Amino acid sequence: MTLRLNLATLFIAAVLAPAAFAAAPVAMPAELPAFAPDRPLPVPEVARHALDNGLQVWVVPRDGVPRVDFVLVFRNAGLAADAPETPAFASMLAGLLSEGTQQRDSRAIAEAAQGMGGSVGGYASNDGLVVSANALSSRSADMLALLAEVARSPSFPQAEIDLAKANALQGLKAAEAQPGFRAERAMLAAMYGDHPYARTQATEPGIAAVDRDRLVAEHARRLRPDNALLVIAGRIDPAQALELARRHFGDWQATGAPPADLAMARNGAVPTRTLLRREGSVQSTVRIGRPAVRATHPDSVPLQLASTVLGGSFSSRLMQNLREDKGYTYGARLGQRSLAAGGALVSSADVRNEVTGAAVGEFFAEFERLAREPVPVAELEMNKRYVAGSYLISNQLQGSVAGTLASNWLAGLPPEYIGEFVPRIREVTAEQVQAMGRKYFQPAQQSIVVVGDEAVLDQLKPYGEFKLAD
Repeated sequence: MTLRLNLATLFIAAVLAPAAFAAAPVAMPAELPAFAPDRPLPVPEVARHALDNGLQVWVVPRDGVPRVDFVLVFRNAGLAADAPETPAFASMLAGLLSEGTQQRDSRAIAEAAQGMGGSVGGYASNDGLVVSANALSSRSADMLALLAEVARSPSFPQAEIDLAKANALQGLKAAEAQPGFRAERAMLAAMYGDHPYARTQATEPGIAAVDRDRLVAEHARRLRPDNALLVIAGRIDPAQALELARRHFGDWQATGAPPADLAMARNGAVPTRTLLRREGSVQSTVRIGRPAVRATHPDSVPLQLASTVLGGSFSSRLMQNLREDKGYTYGARLGQRSLAAGGALVSSADVRNEVTGAAVGEFFAEFERLAREPVPVAELEMNKRYVAGSYLISNQLQGSVAGTLASNWLAGLPPEYIGEFVPRIREVTAEQVQAMGRKYFQPAQQSIVVVGDEAVLDQLKPYGEFKLAD
């Protein structure tokens, strides 16, 4: 009872006198211990095989929980493989794979997967189409059979197609109401021009154009063993895993020519300035970006650290400047996108109308500072620890390891890269980060997209002539 009363008293005091309560001194140890060194991520033992039909099979045995994870990925089958008139078609194709096969309907597939202690489903990325599954080790053979069924023999029932199209249209309507969606669409066009990476968002005509004949034809063209990798990770004997892969995928034969490799995207573009009208908006959605480098480029790792320094965490310079110091926004960020055929650097913030121009100025000031001054040792070390730690944490689970191996393969990176990334981050120097600032963050190289009220246009004049659009 006493403890309960004391907690209640503290709560009431915090509510009634928040300033005094927040100002109460917090005792900290005189000397905090130093951080321990990063623990290296053990490079998984990957047993690599190739079936006669071209399917790559990587087996990663692990002694953890009694579970097996499967990731089946197809190159040149994702959003970038979509026709210009049907952008984001790959997402619908991937989602419909588990909604019916020649043997089962969607409910039977879901119930079968749940009965094995797992799940099965698909999704599309820019560079590929992914079908993943997991199950208890004791049911791994059954789950791989179900995964093969879903990937190889989807039936695309008309009722499921109609439902998927209706859901996609509703999702698009909701997305179109969000300024961030509009800003992303304009920024993709500014960075990539007519490259397929520019058209990864769905459109109403594109959704309407999807039919069963197109789904069947694209499934046969994109999902084929000679452009695929199957990763099997977990508590399973490598020989058994390979035998199961042969049993369920070995007789799969591709027909016709494989999808063409994606052309390289540009790594530079003439910068543009766009204001997308949003009448009556009380804030501006700001995007600043430029095309960058593919995942395999030598600059990719130092550029990731430079991007993190600028806007990759709550402690980043953009967040501390625009949020903590200026109070312009709840969050200012910068993300690096590393893909198989190109990349991008995109900064973002939603700011009050009256500080729209000033916010753009602060973005550019931080870009220029990165190019002008070496990052101090303590700040560089903090960001290295953040990038390395986040990577290590995200790759603890075997499903994550399987997913990372598959994603790296799609991007053109070897399996060894999963263990090489953290050492490479640790080796990046302040001089390299500064060089990335000079090379990729010059304000004159950046395109700007603002979604907001036309009244903010005068604030943007110092940054060039803005094209008005709806």
